[in-house]
Amino acid sequence: QVQLVESGGGLVQPGGSLRLSCGASGIIFNLYRMGWYRQAPGKLRELVASITNGGSTAYVDSVKGRFTISRDNAKNTVLLQMNSLQPEDTAVYYCNARLPGARDSGSWGQGTQVTVSS
Repeated sequence: QVQLVESGGGLVQPGGSLRLSCGASGIIFNLYRMGWYRQAPGKLRELVASITNGGSTAYVDSVKGRFTISRDNAKNTVLLQMNSLQPEDTAVYYCNARLPGARDSGSWGQGTQVTVSS
């Protein structure tokens, strides 16, 4: 049974930083593409950052230069370092694990709330 558990969300002031962590179990972690998605109230869920099993990364334009995704295959963990946070980054952030080429959306964590406000 796949389980993804996110942590690290919270309330931060504009310009601040947070680091999200997602621990995975029940999968052969180093085979999976890992992603961080977010969903703000009234908006669709969007892909924020992804990292392939080979370590290649991709980011949505709005976070380039501010967010960094990384993975530790030995610890079955994916991280999202978020710097220079802005109010528009406020959302629930979800961890996703998906096999390359899979037709379904993969497995999801329960989400962690990130609120950027003064």
